[in-house]
Amino acid sequence: MKLGIVGLPNVGKSTLFNAITNAGAEVANYAFCTINPNVGMVTVPDERLDYLAELYQPKKKTPAVIEFVDIAGLVKGASKGEGLGNKFLSNIRVTDAIVHVVRCFDDENVIHVEGATDPARDIAIIDLELILADMEMVERRVEKAAKAGKGGDKAYLHEAEVFRALLEHLNEGKSARTFGCAPEDRALIETADLLSSKPIIYAANLDEATFSAGYADCAYYQQVCAIAEAEGSQVLPICAKVEQELGELEPEERALFLEELGITESGLDRLIRCSYSLLGLISFLTCGSDECRAWTIRRGTKAPQAAGKIHSDFERGFIRAEIVAFDALKACGGMTAAKEKGLVRSEGKDYVMQDGDVTLFRFNV
Repeated sequence: MKLGIVGLPNVGKSTLFNAITNAGAEVANYAFCTINPNVGMVTVPDERLDYLAELYQPKKKTPAVIEFVDIAGLVKGASKGEGLGNKFLSNIRVTDAIVHVVRCFDDENVIHVEGATDPARDIAIIDLELILADMEMVERRVEKAAKAGKGGDKAYLHEAEVFRALLEHLNEGKSARTFGCAPEDRALIETADLLSSKPIIYAANLDEATFSAGYADCAYYQQVCAIAEAEGSQVLPICAKVEQELGELEPEERALFLEELGITESGLDRLIRCSYSLLGLISFLTCGSDECRAWTIRRGTKAPQAAGKIHSDFERGFIRAEIVAFDALKACGGMTAAKEKGLVRSEGKDYVMQDGDVTLFRFNV
């Protein structure tokens, strides 16, 4: 999973990126400090994997990972190349989802590229640049489909019709992800890899005082929540500075700090949960003396395709999957006891994988 961290300059993107990846990206109080995208890999905490590793004592423990890309600050005109905008937009295109950092605090010592804090305006600026960039792509798609459909091909004619309707929607300043259409048309639109169709998590970046005191009544935060609710996105209240401090602490000190703040999870843990929920992702687990590993798949994935995540031969020669729910395995104290109690099931090609399935794939090629 690859998440792109975007936002206007000086809203806390690189501070947040540093905090969650410890990658040491440059942080400075001026626009375009980040020119090339910084990339950091973060392991996904999973107590189930920790338990299996303790049980099997494998040579290797491999958690799932998320790749974070810190993309330089966008400004008005980015879709036309302002502020190296085209390059930044291309960096967004290769991500699975967007973490849009929105400044929700006032600080006269940190300049705002637009002069003052206004989350709704800031979100609108980024959205508009993504929409404008998409309009050019959609126009080309309409022309291409219309040309291919001149001979009467109904599939191409329908494609042109769908993208024309989408173009009208974008022209009204609305993002592709809010375009209402049939599931098959949505699948067609997704082939265009549009920027404004990507799922979004709004990271509402609060100052430490507001975050610690409770942010529900913060007017800036409420603005972000209202926008997210209207478009079906998610909001993650966060304080980038607090996260940076957490990242510098040892595990025991971190737990005490979180307790003092009255929260149970770090921003990174909450961001990971948001990401999995937003993208409809789950994890299944494999275990043995060589390796215990967590594998990330989309909810609804069937067993053969899950096997293909491990190796294409596993999918090609799939016979069956031997599966036990993690909770059942843990309750039994291990795989052998789970088998003795009949809790290990043999599942075929139509089985839909569930979160926490501990799995052994049988295949033959």
